[in-house]
Amino acid sequence: MFPVPADGLLLPVPDDDGAPFWAYAARGELRVQICRDCGVRRFPPRPCCPHCRSFESEWQKVSGRGRVWSYVVAHPPLLPSYAALAPYDVAVVELVEDPAIRLVGNLVAAPDAPLGSVDAARLRIGAPVRAVFCALGEGSERVTVPRWMLERP
Repeated sequence: MFPVPADGLLLPVPDDDGAPFWAYAARGELRVQICRDCGVRRFPPRPCCPHCRSFESEWQKVSGRGRVWSYVVAHPPLLPSYAALAPYDVAVVELVEDPAIRLVGNLVAAPDAPLGSVDAARLRIGAPVRAVFCALGEGSERVTVPRWMLERP
């Protein structure tokens, strides 16, 4: 079950493997797991390297720069809280350090800007973006999520 804050948006639920990702995000850092044995980056986080089967990993800071690999613009009907925000984008971003690492998020005009703050007509596959961070929820359910801003506003 996903926590639902007062604004009705679903929040991610960190598990044991992903908890460090969210802790670093709360500090404004984008990090991904890297295998200590073979050096391959991986995302989403998991206990075992899918390449060499090692259980040895660490969290490597990445630049937060990437490119839009794909996107969709969501329109109603959606969950009621999301319908009120539509239309808004959902983008898949590949990291410049490793295009095999792709994260899903929203493109926004500023870190705390609402969903839909970037005109959908400006979205393009391959557009350069950078990670920004936005805290959502309250109290023990507060989580900081990465969002994306266009490099060329």
